[in-house]
Amino acid sequence: MEEIKISKIIRSKRKSIALVLTHDASLVIRAPLKTPVDYLENLVKKKRDWIKAKLQEIQNKPKPKAKEFVNGESFFYLGKSYRLEILDGISVDIALKDNLLLSLEKVPYARDVVIKWYKSVAEKKIKERCEWYSRLTGYKPLSIKITVAQKRWGSSGPKGTVNFSWRLIMAPMEIIDYVIVHELVHLEQRDHSRLFWDKVKSILPDFKKRQKWLKDNERVLNI
Repeated sequence: MEEIKISKIIRSKRKSIALVLTHDASLVIRAPLKTPVDYLENLVKKKRDWIKAKLQEIQNKPKPKAKEFVNGESFFYLGKSYRLEILDGISVDIALKDNLLLSLEKVPYARDVVIKWYKSVAEKKIKERCEWYSRLTGYKPLSIKITVAQKRWGSSGPKGTVNFSWRLIMAPMEIIDYVIVHELVHLEQRDHSRLFWDKVKSILPDFKKRQKWLKDNERVLNI
């Protein structure tokens, strides 16, 4: 029988155990601090059929083609697709107009330039939305950071910090809002109990629709 490998165990003060399958088919377990490893391994064995089915769903999803950074290639920003246009003699490295403009001089470093741009706009837009929802809900983070996380869209720390992957800026604003609300609620409710989801729903009644969109489309939100 093929063994299912646990990619990572994340321990916190949460009360329940969560099995999380990431977009790259990795199994991450979130568990209370003192949960024994052998207990988690046995749980994975018991849930083997469910895990295998979910992994198969992920693997069956079409994989986006690796970016080549050529004219006409599509890049997402706030849920809208923009074509890459490489131009000679422009005064900036990269800019968003009707298309995503890239200086010809920067083509050899295109990936780094594009990611730097994404991080810059994410720093502004995501922080603005997080601050807005913080005022609306009363959940006040001590800091808001944009990270390079590849397997998590957002996270919240026990000391009141919230973090968001720069890749989130590719998603539509309503999806960004969902991830923001999710992490802000975690500042008060650390687990994924019914109480947690009730609090999320009180802010975003259609959160399940947004959550599904993110699960269905997360593979294309990358470069």
